[in-house]
Amino acid sequence: MSLSMYSASVPVFRQVLGSLAAILEKAESHADLKKIDPQALLQARLFPDMFPLLRQVQVAADFAKGTVARLGGIEVPRYEDVETDFAGLQERIAKTLAFIDSVPREAIEDSADREVTVGTGANQRQFRGQPYLLHYSLPNFFFHATTAYDILRHNGLEIGKRDFIGSF
Repeated sequence: MSLSMYSASVPVFRQVLGSLAAILEKAESHADLKKIDPQALLQARLFPDMFPLLRQVQVAADFAKGTVARLGGIEVPRYEDVETDFAGLQERIAKTLAFIDSVPREAIEDSADREVTVGTGANQRQFRGQPYLLHYSLPNFFFHATTAYDILRHNGLEIGKRDFIGSF
C-alpha cells in the first residue's frame, strides 16, 4: 500500500493546529485567572535566541499552509505577521485551517513526485513531494508546535500530552 499524501498531511495539520488552538485558549484563561499580563506568555521563550510563543504559532501555521499549497500545486497564500494577542493567533489558526480545507484532496494525493521548491537565493532547496512532506515540512511543523506547547508548559500552564495530541 502506498502512502496517502493527503492523509499524511492535511489531517495531521488539522489535528495539531486544533490542539494548538485549544492550548492557546487555555493559556488565555490561565493568564486571566492568575492575573498574568498575556504579553508575558506571548513573548515568552525557552532561550533568548529562540522565537517567542507568538512567532512559534505563526511559523507552525505557515508550515501547514505552505506545505498544503506546495503539495497541491498552488501558490502559497501570504499572511502578514500582525498578530499581537491570543485572539489574533486564533484567527491565524482558523484562517490556516480554512485554507488547507480548500485545497482539493486529489491535488495533494498526486503530489508524491511533484517538484517542490522552498526558499530563495542561496537558501533555495528543491524536493520531490514525499520527501518534502516527510523529511522537511512535518519535522519543522512539529518543532514549532511542540516549542509553543513547551513554552506554555514551562510557564505554568497545566497541560499534558493529551492536550498536545488532541482528538483524532
